[in-house]
Amino acid sequence: MERRSVLGGLTAVWIAAGQFGRASATNGQRLADAARAQVGVTTGYDPTWTHLTYPGGDVPRSTGVCADVVIRAARDGLGLDLQKLVHEDIVKDFNAYPARKAWGSRGPDASIDHRRVLNLETYFQRVGARLWAASGPVAGDAFPPPIDVGDIVTWLLDARLPHVGIVVAAGEHKRVVHNIGRGAEESPLEDFSPHRAAGHYRWPVRE
Repeated sequence: MERRSVLGGLTAVWIAAGQFGRASATNGQRLADAARAQVGVTTGYDPTWTHLTYPGGDVPRSTGVCADVVIRAARDGLGLDLQKLVHEDIVKDFNAYPARKAWGSRGPDASIDHRRVLNLETYFQRVGARLWAASGPVAGDAFPPPIDVGDIVTWLLDARLPHVGIVVAAGEHKRVVHNIGRGAEESPLEDFSPHRAAGHYRWPVRE
């Protein structure tokens, strides 16, 4: 009976590992699909600070900021809560984040921290998800390859305003879903050529 129990436990582990492997292989597509599903649903843009429940907080789906595209895609596509993940990491090391310098924050704020692009970039870097970061001026469509579906990319609009989107089509005709002020929309990556590429991330990290 004891041996049967051990074998049963190992079988469960093998099955779980196989399911995890399949889920990991489709993480990018899941993020991309969840990002595309926001087009036509999120039709506005509102950067106003709003008190959110925690965890799992969100503003109305009809509005949001560019970071909300990533946050909602992570929740809908992967069941991962960036509000909770970012908040827990900021609590762990507040000084590692730009919150104090960029916005004068005195401490973590679970209602807004995860909705700021600079904080998302810091979190992705800290968990090992950064593939590339610009060290100088780089055109907004000139991210070094390879770029995969589900990758997260950031820019400096007009060389100064942080912006984020999710790659939903790779290959020769790359496309991203983002919210630049008109709600969630899908755009060719080349539309960002007048701006500056800032960072390229693949999250969750694939082992």
